[in-house]
Amino acid sequence: MALTGNQVDQFEAAMPRLKAIAYRLLGSASDAEDAVQDTFLRWQAADIDRIQVPEAWLTKVLTNLCLNELTSARARRETYVGQWLPEPLLAGDPMLGPADTAEQRESVSFAVLALMERLSPNERVVYVLREAFGYPHRRIAEILDITEASAQQILHRARKHIAAGRARTEIDEAAARRIVEEFLTAATSGRTEPLVELLTADVIAVGDGGGKVPARAKAFEGAAAVATFMRSLFTPNQAARRLIGGTAEVHLSSANGRPALVVLVDGRVIGVICPEITPDGIAAFRSQVNPDKLERATRHWASTDHGAPLLRIDQEA
Repeated sequence: MALTGNQVDQFEAAMPRLKAIAYRLLGSASDAEDAVQDTFLRWQAADIDRIQVPEAWLTKVLTNLCLNELTSARARRETYVGQWLPEPLLAGDPMLGPADTAEQRESVSFAVLALMERLSPNERVVYVLREAFGYPHRRIAEILDITEASAQQILHRARKHIAAGRARTEIDEAAARRIVEEFLTAATSGRTEPLVELLTADVIAVGDGGGKVPARAKAFEGAAAVATFMRSLFTPNQAARRLIGGTAEVHLSSANGRPALVVLVDGRVIGVICPEITPDGIAAFRSQVNPDKLERATRHWASTDHGAPLLRIDQEA
């Protein structure tokens, strides 16, 4: 069915919000794009004149598509090679969506997206729609075909699961950026002691290579182990030379609204390292190195100006 210009405009006006919802629900920009495209196809096939509230209809359709994807994704991740981490979105990516409130900013942070993998599909939907987009429980209940009381209970469980997995409250961005700069200086010093001082005692380091780039299947745990590992990443060595095959440039940027290190070789993003920074130090490093999950980051990086890198690592020296 051909859409009128007004009906196309209605969908395009809703598209940024739909993409932001889908990304938070799925943790994948490519899957979010697919979900929004499928929503458009259903919009195109619908009797739109009978739809009283297009925004509500589109959100419900998108949410149901994401619920189906979340269910199948759980099965796929049982066979995923190594650790699974979300696809990072770099600063300025429109799919990041609203960031006016602390809840909105936290809901798209890399740490919370990783933690949301622990939630059931319904818990994830309720958490995202309520925390990030301020949907009232009544609307959420209508979207999920549940009672309002059930929506409230699900939100309580979801918040509890997220809070249990969070290390501590994060600090403001300016202070966080200073700590990341200090980390980079310490990591290139050749000594583990300066690094250990920046880490919490229970710090972890997790990497997602997707079976395409070497990444440890089990997280590094503890300050000493993580410091040794992170120092090795920023020190030229034979293993890094074989893996990278060129000069790596390290930029201090932002991913998912938090300071992050973006690593490039020949203009291609080969890694995004997302530290979780707390008042007590760095509590986690989550590194996305799966090339399939960095294609969008590479395209976005190429379209913006970032200046000189903080560090160049010549792996051929």
